[in-house]
Amino acid sequence: MPSTWYMISVVLVAGGITLLLRALPFAILKPLRKSKFVQSLGRWMPAGILVILAVVMLGNEIAARPGKIWIVAVASGATVLTHLLGRRRALLSIFVGTAVYIVLLNMF
Repeated sequence: MPSTWYMISVVLVAGGITLLLRALPFAILKPLRKSKFVQSLGRWMPAGILVILAVVMLGNEIAARPGKIWIVAVASGATVLTHLLGRRRALLSIFVGTAVYIVLLNMF
């Protein structure tokens, strides 16, 4: 069994590395804020991540229930429609889309 001082030093070194890795992005953030590339990433990345998430999720659901593709389509349409008509409130559209999907999946 390793000695107590060895274990304490391992925890301190790991804690120091973790602290440095978490502080590093904030240290280099100030010069990057003026970069056109970083500003472009900040504008497009959230939408891109959501598109990737939606494609993966819809693909998995269609593969899991090939006979019930229409349920996925109706729930996706309800989500988009609620988002556009509900003043772009994300939580409301997520709730409505999820509720429509669960109700249709359990009814049919």
